[in-house]
Amino acid sequence: MITLPEIPFALTPSHPDAWQREESTKSLIVDAIAHSDFYINPGGTQVGDAESQNNAATLLGMPDKGDFQFSARITVDFHALFDAGVLFLWADEKHWAKFCLEFSPTSQAMVVSVVTQERSDDSNAYVIAGRSMWYRMSRRDHVYAFHASTDGKHWELIRVFSLGTDVTNHKIGFEAQSPTGDGCRVTFDDIHFISERLADLRDGS
Repeated sequence: MITLPEIPFALTPSHPDAWQREESTKSLIVDAIAHSDFYINPGGTQVGDAESQNNAATLLGMPDKGDFQFSARITVDFHALFDAGVLFLWADEKHWAKFCLEFSPTSQAMVVSVVTQERSDDSNAYVIAGRSMWYRMSRRDHVYAFHASTDGKHWELIRVFSLGTDVTNHKIGFEAQSPTGDGCRVTFDDIHFISERLADLRDGS
């Protein structure tokens, strides 16, 4: 297990050697595994579609069952298509969600979300300049919201969804992926977790 001062619960890595803590900058650093991802192809195994995978490096823990806000700045050293740093929500092998800073087919950083309920969807929000962005995952009752920010202060709603009414076993944390490449380095910093309800999903707070 890995403990972070910013997170009030222990985190378990799927690949312990991939993760490191940089105390001087209070950063969490991970080297994504080559050809790794979490994705369940909604079209099955059709030729030309992305392959289903479930082998990316994760660092996950279980918060209390109440409301929370969990955020971090994500920086990705992009190399290959779909390289990404991710805030990750896990219920089970067929129910999970990820909020990604991802390398797009146009070689730009893009805000992307994926919600998987038996099969994965794929929702691209917009491209950004540079390779860093603040991301936030919030829970209100059994509803989750993803927000993105350019400064870590003013937040834009990207997605609202649910993985069911029972959140007892839901885990949250970090993920790094490199589905088409040989790996990339992802840095998470400015990490925050508060057990407080987000009052309004759409007012930028």
